[in-house]
Amino acid sequence: MFVVLSNLGICQPYYLLRPIPSDSLPLVELKEDPDPVYDPKERDFNETELRSILGDFDSRFLSVSLPVEVKHAGNDELDDFVPRAGGIMPKEIRAVDFDLQPGKKHKPSKKLKRRLQQWLWAYSFCPVLYSWTDLGNRFWPRFVRVGSCLSKRSCSVPEGMVCKPASSTHLTTLRWRCVQRKAAERLKCAWIPVQYPVITDCKCSCSS
Repeated sequence: MFVVLSNLGICQPYYLLRPIPSDSLPLVELKEDPDPVYDPKERDFNETELRSILGDFDSRFLSVSLPVEVKHAGNDELDDFVPRAGGIMPKEIRAVDFDLQPGKKHKPSKKLKRRLQQWLWAYSFCPVLYSWTDLGNRFWPRFVRVGSCLSKRSCSVPEGMVCKPASSTHLTTLRWRCVQRKAAERLKCAWIPVQYPVITDCKCSCSS
């Protein structure tokens, strides 16, 4: 979701779209005015000054140049991704009782029950898949590591539920802003901090 700011005079029409906290994640791509007059020049990329304006630089999620991501054999395609649940098994899954056949007195062994729970846990596990996104030269740092939820298949048995964003955080980046108060005035530009939302957790939820 984006908010439109309308009290900044005559400025980049597309710039006035800023990301704000939203339930609709990941964000749609921000449309930019293609006119190069709104682009920062080489002299505007003084990294010392930009880091001073930005403050905290979290290199896990921000980068000036495109990082080289380590590819693992067999995991190049999202379809080949096999989620591996970790941490403590959710109490909802620990509480599941498996009846092999309705009406039968015999219950599955503890070992079999544990295996079924682990399978269900892995199947319903919703990891956050991270990838680097290029925001363009009007942002600094221009590369942000954003999260998405696995959506190629259902995460429930029976099918119907899907992985959806459950929580997010906000990263601070710098946005190149150009303002012209009056038509005859010279264009004034500067870097300003903006908040960029990033998915941090995904959860198996109803599709509607």
